[in-house]
Amino acid sequence: MTTTQTANQYDIRDPRNAYPQPPFPRQPQEAPGLAAKMDPQPDHGEKSYQGLGRMKGRKALITGGDSGIGRAVAIAYMREGASVAINYLEEEQQDVQSLLDLAEREGGTIIPMPGNLMDEDFCTSLVKNAAEQMGGLDALVINAGKQVMQQSIQDITTEQFDQTLKTNCYAMFWLSKAALQLMPPGSTIINVTSVVGFKPPTALLDYASTKFFIRGFTEALAPQALEKGIRVNGVAPGPFWTPLQPSGGQSQDNLEQFGTSVPMGRPGQPAEIASTFVFLATQESGFTTGEIIGVTGGAPIS
Repeated sequence: MTTTQTANQYDIRDPRNAYPQPPFPRQPQEAPGLAAKMDPQPDHGEKSYQGLGRMKGRKALITGGDSGIGRAVAIAYMREGASVAINYLEEEQQDVQSLLDLAEREGGTIIPMPGNLMDEDFCTSLVKNAAEQMGGLDALVINAGKQVMQQSIQDITTEQFDQTLKTNCYAMFWLSKAALQLMPPGSTIINVTSVVGFKPPTALLDYASTKFFIRGFTEALAPQALEKGIRVNGVAPGPFWTPLQPSGGQSQDNLEQFGTSVPMGRPGQPAEIASTFVFLATQESGFTTGEIIGVTGGAPIS
């Protein structure tokens, strides 16, 4: 397998060739997919992210924290001094274990909390249990998502449609509802939408629809949450090199050229978006709420 570069986030580099560029090898995986099996290996910040203590004492819950963007955020938050709980599916344990090993080596706190977000009772208990284990909760990153590429609406089964909406939309509603009951003023909720929530590809009909939902949910919830002193914002990634792509999120033909559709000419690496979540979770963004920040490799989101 090829590997990504490991310079830290403060080194100056030409962004066009800072990381691997297409073409990429075909690499089909069964959903939900593992970062450990990807070629090239994604950079989640394991060697590249340097923390500055900006989240010392904070307590964060991240869904989909095993790999991809969620893993990068977990590493960044931990290195910024936060206690972190991550949710994931049991099938993703291999990626989780490597993250736990990293945390142990560095003396950080990452608490594994497996379970399926399509279940309302689990979502409610996840928030409660995370807060109990960390002694509170002041940052919630709702990142986990389901994406399956289908060329026609006729190919989307009711089961797939139901699973996509429950994972991407219902879980956001359940988690937010539970979190707002116990988060103190100054807390933040960060939702992950997507560039496809602005310009939907026809082959991602159900997934793109959920990303439109997340935009609206974020903007509508923000004024309500602000009444409690809690900020709600969203991040809209463009093409990022995560297990979501080879495990059904893209066709293998598309995967070979993944990232060429944006001006940067390559997919983003999870480490390149982690600092956006740090910004939104800290007082550095204290006057920011109800906003969607695009991290798209140059593709406009408006």
